[in-house]
Amino acid sequence: MEKRLIECVPNISEGRNQEKINLIASVVETVEGVKLLDIDPGKATNRTVITFVGEPEQVIEAAFLLIKKAAELIDMRIHSGEHPRFGATDVCPLVPISGISLDETADYARQLGERVGKELGIPGYFYEKAAKNQARVNLANCRSGEYEGLKKKLTDPAWQPDFGPAEFNESVAKTGAIAISARDFLIAYNVNLNTTSTRRANAIAFDIREAGRILREGNPATGKKVLDAKGEPVRVPGKLKAVKGIGWFIEEYGIAQISYNLTNISITSMHVAFDETCMAANKRGLRVTGSELIGLIPLKAMLDAADYFLIKQERSLGISESEKIKIAVKSLGLDDLKPFKPEEKIIEYLLKDPNEKKLVDLSAAALAEETASESMAPGGGSIAAYVGALGVSLGAMVANLSAHKPGWDDQWSFFSEWAQKGQDYKNELLHLVDEDTRSFNKIIEAFRLPKGSDQEKQVRSEAIENATKYATEIPFKVMQTAYRSLEVMQAMIKDGLPSSLSDAGVGILCARTAVIGAYFNVRINAKDIKDKIFVDEILSKAKEIYLNTLKAESEVMDVIDSRM
Repeated sequence: MEKRLIECVPNISEGRNQEKINLIASVVETVEGVKLLDIDPGKATNRTVITFVGEPEQVIEAAFLLIKKAAELIDMRIHSGEHPRFGATDVCPLVPISGISLDETADYARQLGERVGKELGIPGYFYEKAAKNQARVNLANCRSGEYEGLKKKLTDPAWQPDFGPAEFNESVAKTGAIAISARDFLIAYNVNLNTTSTRRANAIAFDIREAGRILREGNPATGKKVLDAKGEPVRVPGKLKAVKGIGWFIEEYGIAQISYNLTNISITSMHVAFDETCMAANKRGLRVTGSELIGLIPLKAMLDAADYFLIKQERSLGISESEKIKIAVKSLGLDDLKPFKPEEKIIEYLLKDPNEKKLVDLSAAALAEETASESMAPGGGSIAAYVGALGVSLGAMVANLSAHKPGWDDQWSFFSEWAQKGQDYKNELLHLVDEDTRSFNKIIEAFRLPKGSDQEKQVRSEAIENATKYATEIPFKVMQTAYRSLEVMQAMIKDGLPSSLSDAGVGILCARTAVIGAYFNVRINAKDIKDKIFVDEILSKAKEIYLNTLKAESEVMDVIDSRM
C-alpha cells in the first residue's frame, strides 16, 4: 500500500533574524517521522518559506508546534516587508504528496485550524480546498487589508474568522491571523528584471497573471474604472491561467522582480511563465535577467522545462537527468542571484534516504571491487542488468550523436525519440541492478525466520517460496528489458552515424550478454520453487526471449560484417 504523505509549507513573517528562523523551523524535527526539507528566508520580504513532509497526523502536530513557536517569537506589531502578510505564521498550506486525496488533506487542514484557534487563540481563515465558502477560496481575499486592516476585518460580520477569536485583543495584536489551506502543489517563482521600477514590474505582472488588470476609461493607469452591471470593476484578463503575480523591488538584490504563484503547473508551467514574461518585458523595453525559485519544486517540472528548451533548440531530449537539470537551470537563469543546488531544491532528491546505499551509485571501480568481494551479492543477476544498461547507453549515445550531426538537422526529432527510448531502458535496467540484489536478500531474510513451532515453519516456508519467486521474476524482467532494448541499437545500425556502427554493435553484444546472463539466473532460481505451474510458465517465456535474442544478434552481426 502506498505510504500516505503530505507536505506542509508554512510561510512565517520573519526573514532576517536567522536565529529566530532556526528556532521556529527546528520544532518540526521534534516530531518523529517528519522530515524538514527546506528553509528559504528572504530579507527584503522579511518572510521565510519552510517545507516539511511526513504522514498526515505527524505533519499536523509539527505544523501546530511551528505555529505556536512563531507566535511566541514574532511580533507583528513591528513587522514590515515587501510581501503581503497578516500573521506571524501567515499561511500554512497542506499539499497531498502520495496515498492521500486533496479532499482528505482538506479535512486535516480544518483539524489544524480548529486546534490553532482553540489552543493558541489565533484567528484564521480556511482558503483554497479547505475554504468553507466561495468568497474565501482565494487567499488574496482572506488576506485583504493585511495586518494593518485586521482590527477592522475581525469585527466585520462578513469576515468573521473560521476559527479563533473574532476580536483584535492584545494576543492577536502580536500574532496577527493565519490562513490555512489544502491545495495542489504550488510553485513560488520570481522573475528578475533589469530595472528598479516596481511600476514597470507590475505592468508585466498584469500582462501575465490570470486576474489581469482593471479596465479603465482613457488612461489605463489613472482613468476611471469601468464597472459591470453589478457595479464590480471590469477586468482585462492576463495571458496565463492559474497564475497570480505582483511586481516588487528587492533591496537585497537591487532589482525589481515579478513574484508569481503558479497554482497549477499542469495548466501553466514554470517555463511557459518565464518565456511569456520575457516576451512581455521585451515589448516594454525591459529584459529578464533570470529567475528565482522560492521553496521546492517537483522533479518533473524541472525536466519538463529542460525538454521545452531542448525542443526550441532542436536538440535531443534523450540525455541524462543530471544534464537536463543543468539545461533547465541555465535556460531559466535560476542561478542568476545565487547558486542553485538541485539536491536542496528538488523535492524528490530531498526525500531520498541518505542512508540507502545503492550499487548504481558506486563508481565503476568500486562496483567491480564490491562484486569481487566475499559477499554473494551483487551476483550474476545484478551484473547482467548493469551490462544491459551499458549496452543501451551506447545505443542512446549513437542516437544523440546522430541528432547533433551537421546536415542532419531535419532528422533531430527522429533520433531524439530513439535516444529517449534508450534512456528509459537504461533507467529500468539500472533499477534492476539493485532490485536483483534486494531480491536475493529477501531470500536470506526468509531463511532466517524462526522455525520452532509448526506455524512458524509454515510461515517461514511460505516466505521462502514467495522470496524465491520474486528472485526469479527480477532476472526475468532483466531479460525482457534487455531484449526490448535491442531495438535502439538496431535502429542506430540502420539509420545512425556510420562511424558509430561499432558502438551500436557493442551495445547489441551487451544486451545479448544481459539476456543470457539473466536467463541463467531465472533457471537456477526457478529450480527451488515448488509451484510448478509458475516455474513452467516463466521458464517457457524466458526460453523464448533467449532464442529471439540469439536470432536478433545473428542478424545484426551479419549486417555489421557486410558494412565494415
